[in-house]
Amino acid sequence: MIKNIKQNEQVTHVIKFTLFSISAGVIQVASFSLLHSVFKVIYWPAYLIALVLSVLWNFTLNRKFTFKSAANIPKAMFKVAIYYAFFTPLSTWIGDYLVEDQAFAEYFVLAGTMIINFVTEFIYTKYFVYHNEINTATEIVSS
Repeated sequence: MIKNIKQNEQVTHVIKFTLFSISAGVIQVASFSLLHSVFKVIYWPAYLIALVLSVLWNFTLNRKFTFKSAANIPKAMFKVAIYYAFFTPLSTWIGDYLVEDQAFAEYFVLAGTMIINFVTEFIYTKYFVYHNEINTATEIVSS
């Protein structure tokens, strides 16, 4: 019985994280497209701005609704910042390198980095950022 509850919770985490990541992906693609295609910003700054916007969105929704965590927000954000301190430069440099000579289309590279980010961030967030603080948020009921 407890095993089934844990499995259901795992599935729920994956589904919610996926849905919120899709919404963050829409924000990332839309902001990247606006910056890169409309305002003609080169790949790497357009990518960085779009990534930051999607990370803030995803962090906020997943903390509250997926992991229901009462974790110290600055501490949790710092842990997420550690992840992005590694992911962001690597994905920016590799992405810029791949699109520099038009060997790969910008949107193909963007899609690849988004998929890698989705998988690695879920694992990192669940097992490092909120590991011992999942389902610690309590609902405040007014009388």
